[in-house]
Amino acid sequence: MTTATAPHPGTSPIPRPLTAAALVAALLSLVFGLLLAGAGPASAHAALTGSDPQDGAVVATAPKEVTLTFSEAIAVGDGSIRVLDPSSKRVDTGAEPKDLSDGSTVRYGVDLHSGLPEGTYTVAWQAISADSHPISGAFTFSIGAPSETTVALPSEEVGGGPVGVVYGIARYVAYAGFVLLVGGAAFVLGCWPPGASARPIQRLVVRGWVTLTAATLVMLLLRNPYTGSGKFADAFDLDGLQGVLDTKPGAALVSRLLLLGAAALFIAVLFGTYARREDAVEKRDLTFGLAVGGGVVAAGIAATWAMSEHASTGIQAGIAMPVDVLHLLAVAAWLGGLASLLVALYRTPDIDSGAVRRFSRVAFGSVLVLAATGIYQSWRQVGSWSALTGTRYGQLLIIKVALIAVLLAVAWFSRRWTGRLTDAAPGGAAEEAPGPVTASDGVDPERAAQLARQQAVLTATKKKRIRDADPERSGLRRSVLAEAAIAVVLLAVTTVLTSTEPGRTEEEALGASTAAAAPAAGPVNLSMPFDTGGRNGKGTVRIDIDPGRSGANELHVWVDGTDGKPLDVPELKVALTLEAQEIGPLPVAPDRLAAGHWSASNVQIPLAGEWKVDVTVRTSDIDQVTIDKNVKIG
Repeated sequence: MTTATAPHPGTSPIPRPLTAAALVAALLSLVFGLLLAGAGPASAHAALTGSDPQDGAVVATAPKEVTLTFSEAIAVGDGSIRVLDPSSKRVDTGAEPKDLSDGSTVRYGVDLHSGLPEGTYTVAWQAISADSHPISGAFTFSIGAPSETTVALPSEEVGGGPVGVVYGIARYVAYAGFVLLVGGAAFVLGCWPPGASARPIQRLVVRGWVTLTAATLVMLLLRNPYTGSGKFADAFDLDGLQGVLDTKPGAALVSRLLLLGAAALFIAVLFGTYARREDAVEKRDLTFGLAVGGGVVAAGIAATWAMSEHASTGIQAGIAMPVDVLHLLAVAAWLGGLASLLVALYRTPDIDSGAVRRFSRVAFGSVLVLAATGIYQSWRQVGSWSALTGTRYGQLLIIKVALIAVLLAVAWFSRRWTGRLTDAAPGGAAEEAPGPVTASDGVDPERAAQLARQQAVLTATKKKRIRDADPERSGLRRSVLAEAAIAVVLLAVTTVLTSTEPGRTEEEALGASTAAAAPAAGPVNLSMPFDTGGRNGKGTVRIDIDPGRSGANELHVWVDGTDGKPLDVPELKVALTLEAQEIGPLPVAPDRLAAGHWSASNVQIPLAGEWKVDVTVRTSDIDQVTIDKNVKIG
């Protein structure tokens, strides 16, 4: 809960009504500015975990297709995967990528034209992750031998640039609008029904609705350039907008706009019919109806996030989506109610201690729901201690938990002030107010109305001053203001989390890419004894493969006899096999350089992995043996 310092009567003047709102708005701008400054483009939530050919691979013959493997489901379209030759000309067929996924493996591929010449080829790809974020990247492979390439790729990541910044701000603003809309309405219905007639509370909820609606429209229009060209002009491309509507994020944004239409009707009833209803039984029935209808609309709006972002992909998505809805509703009830209480304490003199105590109970229940759903979400999105401390998502999550702990500590002080809060005001104040001036007092009716308005303002100001002089209320206002300031930072960190790659996904993608393309460990050295069974048929074969990675390598073979001296044999053959990828055996015909020493240059090893090296040694016309050994290359 929040508050500002209330002056004692007769000292400094009461703070201006907009002081608290201006302070929170300034803090919100500062925090979002700092977070956006370091956020850059939205982090990719699906990651490229493998490809065929691999990045940097040198293949002997031109492949018929190029395939890409991802950590989670993606959406692709025409041009999502492009293969460019050294002169930047497309060599894929231009068709939409083929879905080659099998079970949990997400893989897409494109066919290549036949007869591709030697050289280095660039694969550029762009797609939309299942949690709505655009992803892109590029890598190269070579046919025959590497060559110079003139391919110029965009230096800016998809989802970045000015469009990405504006889209990111719109996402943050949308969350803030949702919190104010849902939390403010819940505060009125559940904590302070008379607040339905209070103009400051009405303005807060309506501004939440306007903010969420405007942010949603901006996101819908910018969705096409955000995931594509990065140009603001494409926001009004009708074909691009139609394409957005066919995607899951686009459908979610349209659904949110439709639900906001229902929310507008809810607001009209809440601040119209409900605010004017005086009969207790009718008001109770209308409260129940509004609570049920408003709850359904609020859950539906929350579901537009749950069904299109983090919760909709990954493990246990069927459980994660309703949990995410509960989490968002609890955030709105707590932080939105906190904002409403802040406005009520500063802008309305009539909020009573009962309303504050009821909100305290609502906040406590919201915290319990947040704790339960947050623990589940953290496990699902992080998954390990190393991801908690070693990924950006995990580090932001630690900051979020720390902020919640600080917020709860401040809330404890607010509960103490609430326990001591009373509605009594110093006696005699009301009697000091003069009676209303009317036309019967001999005053012109227009002048009488003006005096009446001035008198009402003076009376409200005096009433507020008297309430602010109450030390319990003053202490509550200070602690509630502190809560609101922390809540602003908490909301900013939470929204940044939604655009950050989950720790579990980042670790899995890193592990897969590392396993698929482990760095070269340096030249490979082998030593294998052999025995052909004939006379002088025993010895040792020593092999060096340099640099010991995918691409061109130098191979040297030495054959030593049992006495350690070079053994000249009539024939020696070498073959390489990558059994895991069913590649090979690839024969190598080394040339004899000297007695017991053979060599081969430009030995092409297409992929890194666990290779089996077969060596055939013939020591006579009839004595021959093949020996083998596994070795990790590149």
